[in-house]
Formats: sequence, C-alpha cells, structure tokens
Amino acid sequence: MATDHIRYDVLARDALRGVLRKVLTDAASQGLPGEHHFFITFVSKAEGVKLSSRLLAQYPEEMTIILQHQFWDLTVLEDRFEVGLSFGGIPERLIVPFSAIKSFLDPSVKFGLQFDTSDVADVSAETLPAAPAPSAVAVPPATEPAEGTEEPAAPNQGGAEVVRLDRFRKK
Repeated sequence: MATDHIRYDVLARDALRGVLRKVLTDAASQGLPGEHHFFITFVSKAEGVKLSSRLLAQYPEEMTIILQHQFWDLTVLEDRFEVGLSFGGIPERLIVPFSAIKSFLDPSVKFGLQFDTSDVADVSAETLPAAPAPSAVAVPPATEPAEGTEEPAAPNQGGAEVVRLDRFRKK
C-alpha cells in the first residue's frame, strides 16, 4: 500500500472541525436560528479542557453539553470554544479545544459529526489547571423559567437553554 504523504485523514478531520467552528461562531454572533440546538461531547481530561473539579469528578471520562436556551458568553477561537452554562443551578465556564470534541449533533436537522479522539492527550487531574470558582463566573440576570424547567432561563444572544443531561445519559 502506498504511503499517504498528504495525510488526507488529517485534512478531512480539520475541515470537519472547521464546520463545527463556523457553526459555533455563527451561534455566538447571531444566536441559534429556528429549532437548532447542539449536543457536543468531548473528552473531559483532554489537554486544554478546563472544567471545575466538581464537573470533572462527575464526568471523569467524557461530557456532553447541550447548547439550546440557557448558555451565555459563547466565544469561539481558532483552536477552542468557551461557554457559560449552569449545572444544578451553579454557573460554570467551560473551555473546550476542538481537538477534544468526540461528537457534534444538531438533532433538529439530524446532522452529526463524529471525531476520532484516540490521538488526544489525556491529562491527569493532578496536572489540570484549576477552573475559576463558580462565584467568579458572571451570570446574566434571571428571566422567566424556561419551558418545562424550574430554573430561570438565562438570556443569551440566541435564546438557548441548558437541558438537563441526566435524561440523555446511558444508565
């Protein structure tokens, strides 16, 4: 078999991550249009991922977040995205490098991407930088409760909500 000096696999993976980057960039600047919402699964201990120790203890291998109605300060950079979410009423700031993402799904249009993360470096908990304390995260003022929840919806650029992950977790 011939050696692939061009590395088409790497080029294709990077192009697909570019799709994800573009979608998140648009959501950050314009909000989520229509019924679009995103399920993003990533490796919790991958290099560059920043989570609170509480979340890391709860999701030591991988974590799935949902960007729908309750998120704020979505920032997209070349190599990562950052977002504010609330977990059990506690605001958190997550930093997720695109290289740590295992899958992306927009169920409203049945579109998904799967990424191979076998080459992602796993960083042990002892070497992870400390995430800022929840009190250090600016939380937008509360509004009326989101439909079907008891928690108030946090305003953001796209009117999205955080859906409780427990109902999507495999038991």
